[in-house]
Amino acid sequence: MPNQEYFIMSPKVDFAFKEIMNNEKVRKGFISAVLNIPVNDIKKTVLKNANLPKNHEDEKQGILDVYLTMNDDTEIDIEIQLSYMATWAERSAFYVSKMLVEQPNINKVYSNFKKCIGINILDFNFVKETERFHTIYHIREDSENFCYTDIMEWHLIELPKLPTKGDGTDLYDWIKFLKAENKEEFDMAASNNEYIKEAVDTLEVISQDEIKRMEYNARQKAIWDYNTLMEENFSRGILQGRAEGRAEGRAEGRAEGRAEGVADLLAKMKAFGMSDSDINKILNINP
Repeated sequence: MPNQEYFIMSPKVDFAFKEIMNNEKVRKGFISAVLNIPVNDIKKTVLKNANLPKNHEDEKQGILDVYLTMNDDTEIDIEIQLSYMATWAERSAFYVSKMLVEQPNINKVYSNFKKCIGINILDFNFVKETERFHTIYHIREDSENFCYTDIMEWHLIELPKLPTKGDGTDLYDWIKFLKAENKEEFDMAASNNEYIKEAVDTLEVISQDEIKRMEYNARQKAIWDYNTLMEENFSRGILQGRAEGRAEGRAEGRAEGRAEGVADLLAKMKAFGMSDSDINKILNINP
């Protein structure tokens, strides 16, 4: 097939990502790479309902991209976020906590809780303290850094931080796959990994499905519209802030000018030997 006719969905778009995660082999390969555990240790993954109730129609935060459980009952939420969010840490903490407290069959016995893991794939830089593209978080004691509980765990993967040179890990190849934009890049990402190849094959199949392609295009358009709206609101806020700043500056300048003028006049009147009472009468100042 000629390259100009080749179309494949971007796996970064949440619709496409959820579609390829319907494939259990792909799920196992990706989870294995992120958690750094052998694929054979993952006996089974069960894809659960990925949609949570939304408070508002335009609230993307109400959707979990991929929500699954593993054979040891560990619950995992995998989410891709393309748009910058300053409160991402608080948001991810909320959703993993929500997964924990909403587990069925707990029967109010804390020892029944199963581990919850949030895997967050961000298409923007969020962690300022490091340039590593994959960071892992637990709840630990401040002074000696020992683990308080491992009931919750977070993985942040920042796509823009992926280095040009590979580090030899499967996760690096998976992120190259997520960032791929053409056939050559997809083929290269899949060349040495059977699970990524399965993901590419799955993505190629759904990319030729007319109905799924329409859904994908609609989702991509919604993301573009949202980003454009945010950018316009940001620009409008800057312009408004500048206008208000100039207006306040002029008002403050006039007030300061009048105050300086009055002070200068008082000094000159006193220099001519005028008393305070005479100055008050002339300037109509009530003592």
